[in-house]
Amino acid sequence: MLGIDKSLIYSLSGSDPHPEVAAVNDMQWAPLGPSEPVPPPLPPTRVDFTGNRSMFRKMVTKGALLELVTFGFYRFWLATDIRRHLWSNTLVDGDAAEYTGRAKELLVGFLFALAILVPIYLAYFLVGIEFERWQGFASTPLFISFYAFGQFAIFRARRYRLTRTVWRGVRFWMDGSGWAYSFRAMLWGLLVFLTFGLALPWREASLERYKMRHTYFGDLQGDFEGRGWEFFKRGWWLWLLSPISIVIFPLAPFFYAEFKAREWRWWLNGIRVGGVSLSSDLPHNAFYGLYWKVVGWWVLLSTLFGFYLGGATLLAVKLSGVPADELFAPGHTAKSIPMLVLMVIGYFALALAVNIIMRVYLQRDLWAKVLETVDVHNIGAAADVRASGELANALGEGFADGLDVAGF
Repeated sequence: MLGIDKSLIYSLSGSDPHPEVAAVNDMQWAPLGPSEPVPPPLPPTRVDFTGNRSMFRKMVTKGALLELVTFGFYRFWLATDIRRHLWSNTLVDGDAAEYTGRAKELLVGFLFALAILVPIYLAYFLVGIEFERWQGFASTPLFISFYAFGQFAIFRARRYRLTRTVWRGVRFWMDGSGWAYSFRAMLWGLLVFLTFGLALPWREASLERYKMRHTYFGDLQGDFEGRGWEFFKRGWWLWLLSPISIVIFPLAPFFYAEFKAREWRWWLNGIRVGGVSLSSDLPHNAFYGLYWKVVGWWVLLSTLFGFYLGGATLLAVKLSGVPADELFAPGHTAKSIPMLVLMVIGYFALALAVNIIMRVYLQRDLWAKVLETVDVHNIGAAADVRASGELANALGEGFADGLDVAGF
C-alpha cells in the first residue's frame, strides 16, 4: 500500500532469504564509534578601555568653561562629548562601541521637559504665596509627582542612550513603558521606606530585571539574573553601620565607596544579553581612592574659597570704607554690589572646579576601573545578531536633566 518492497520488510524482520539485504540492515543499526570530543568553550573576552586621561581632563575643563559662558546650556554638548569619548574607547573583543547621539536632541528634549515641569513649579510657588498654610500639604503631592517623573526620566533616558549605542554596526534598543517602570519604582520606594532600607536590594533587583528584559541588542533580548538576596548578603553590615558613618563623617566616603563597589560587581555579574553574559571581580575597596580624592579636592577648594571670600571682603571694606558688619546693611546696597559680584565669581569658580573633579574621578576614572575587571563570556552568541528596534526621542533625557537624575 505504501509501495515498500516485500523483500525489504522480510530483511527487517530477519526472515528474508536474501543475506545481502540483511547485511545492509545490520550495517544501518551498527552502534556508532566514540563521538567526536566537544571543543572546550572559548576563554572569556576582556573589555579594554583605551581613553587618554589627560585628553579627557582637557575636554571637561574646556566644556566647564563653556558651560559658564553659556549659562549652562553647553552641558548638552559636553555630555555628548563625554559619552563619545567613553564609548569609543571601550573595546569588546577588539571592537569599540559608538555613541551616535547629538547634543541638539538633548537640548530639544530638555526644552520639552521644561514646558511640562515649569507649570508644576509655578503652581507650587503660587500656592505657597496665596495659601501659606497649605504650602506644607502641597509639598507632599509635589514630591510624589517629581519622584514619579524622576523614575520615568531614568527609564526613558536609559532608553535614549541605548538606542544611540552601536557595536559592530548593530544598535541596542529598549521597549517597555516608562510609566509602568515609574509605578513599580514608587511601590518599591514605599516598601524601602517602610522597612528602613532593608528592601533596597530586592528593589534594585526587580527594577533592573524589568529594564534588562526590555533591553535588546539587535534581536537578542536581555535579562538580569542578579537576586536581591545576593545583594543583601554582600552589604547587610553596611546597612547596620550606616548610622555611624553619618555621625562620623570621615567614615562616610569609605561606606559609600564600599557600597558602590559591591553594587557594581553584583550588577555586572547579573547581566545577560541573549547567550552572552558578563562577570566582574571588582574588589570591594576599588573606589576608596577615587572618593577620597574627590573629598580631598573639595576640602582644598572650599578652603581656598574661604580665603578668597576673606580677601574679597577686606578689599571691599578698604575700597568702600564701610565696616564689614555694615557692608550688606540696607543703607549700603550700592556699596555692597562689588562684593556681591566678587562672591558670585568665586562661587562659579568653585562650582566649575568641583564639576571638573567629579567628571574626571567619578566618571572617567570610575568607568576605567570598572571595565578593567569585566569579562564577557560566550561572545560568539552575538555573532549572528540581526539589527532591530527603533530610535527613541530625547524627552526622557530632558526630564532627567531637568530633575538632576541623569547618568552617564
